[in-house]
Amino acid sequence: MFKNLVVLVGAALLLPVWAQSQGQSGAKAQAHRSSAQAKARADADLTARLQARAIAEAATQAAVLAKASTSPSVQLPADAAPVNGVPAHVSAPQPTQAQAPVPIQALPAWTELPPKGSDATAAPTLAAVPTSTTAPALAAVPPLSPVAAGWAATAPVAQSKSDPVAQELAIAQQIHLGLMPCEMGASVRVEADAAAPGYFHVQGKGFRYRMYPVRTHTGALRLEDKKAGAVWLQLANKSMLMDQKKGRRVADDCAHPEQVAYGQDMKTNPPPSLFDKAGMGRSND
Repeated sequence: MFKNLVVLVGAALLLPVWAQSQGQSGAKAQAHRSSAQAKARADADLTARLQARAIAEAATQAAVLAKASTSPSVQLPADAAPVNGVPAHVSAPQPTQAQAPVPIQALPAWTELPPKGSDATAAPTLAAVPTSTTAPALAAVPPLSPVAAGWAATAPVAQSKSDPVAQELAIAQQIHLGLMPCEMGASVRVEADAAAPGYFHVQGKGFRYRMYPVRTHTGALRLEDKKAGAVWLQLANKSMLMDQKKGRRVADDCAHPEQVAYGQDMKTNPPPSLFDKAGMGRSND
């Protein structure tokens, strides 16, 4: 009981102090809010004045630029001497449209007058320049004759030599097909791809490639499988299969019957030598 009484007495004594502290903190908060509002109003007033000043300066600069861009007209006295036939106080008219071209006059002919009763040679004189000349009229160009009817349909169309597809198909028509024996007992079979004209299947023991023609500048017929790095090279007397990735020949001396016949013909009728053995004091022996 005594303890409760002590607590109540202490609370009664501390209540005024707490109320005073709360009032002081509230006054401080109110003063802080008032100062913040006053500062915000001052900042807004300063910003408005700066904007008004910037607008006034921009208007002044625009007026100065407009005044500078306007060229003032200079008035000269009426008795000033004319320049090139135009009075000084009158501005020359500006060309508003393209003038008609002036016709070119013919150059005067250079003539020589013969001497009259003396040996002295008269000085050459210029012929009189005609006062007005007119350009000669252009001759009428006859119209082109029309193309004969049916010519475009009957005339053969020449195929461009620069067409890569046409050149590759022309190479494909010269490729030998079939099974061709090669050296060391190997063989290579070349078959045309029926689903894709111009493509070929080149296969043998341990390999199978799908190749297409590639143009060359040496005259040799060349098929390639770029993905596998394989090349089939067809010469006049033999063919060979090379692996470019490994840098080796997969099959060599592969011969089609036509290539065999060509090789035999080269042996019996060899081509002429590139060097002339009979010249420079040497005989054919």
